[in-house]
Amino acid sequence: MESRSDDEGGTGPGTGLIEAGYALAGGDGCIAQARRDAADFLARARDERGVDVSARAMDLTRLVVSELVTNVRKYAPGPALMRLRVTGAMVEVVVQDSDRTVPAVEAADPGRIGRHGLEIVQAVAHDLVVERQPDGKRVIARIVLADPAAR
Repeated sequence: MESRSDDEGGTGPGTGLIEAGYALAGGDGCIAQARRDAADFLARARDERGVDVSARAMDLTRLVVSELVTNVRKYAPGPALMRLRVTGAMVEVVVQDSDRTVPAVEAADPGRIGRHGLEIVQAVAHDLVVERQPDGKRVIARIVLADPAAR
């Protein structure tokens, strides 16, 4: 997977905006690289910008990235992008691909093998939105950064 961060410009101290974008290419290691990119992004937000990132948020973000990027690799041909953005008390994970088919979260079925990705994301994310775009779709998951149990 080719990762390209575009968090330069407009994200310096005082701008309040922390974001990065990554081109997702196919191949072995693509999903693992996306998880590493997400973990590195949150670590930079914490270490360089003082954002409160709980261990829970770090784990959930990696899980959400893994599920969303897996879906892209399985079902969407062509180019894909991942964008990570800290917005207030949340991290926003955005995955955009070239397939216009809008996925649906299926009802829980412990006997079903596979196809649990969106079900998992919906369960752990603060919210989940799927938007059809002229050239594909965008899936947005927002995850609370602070650990609610620690409050």
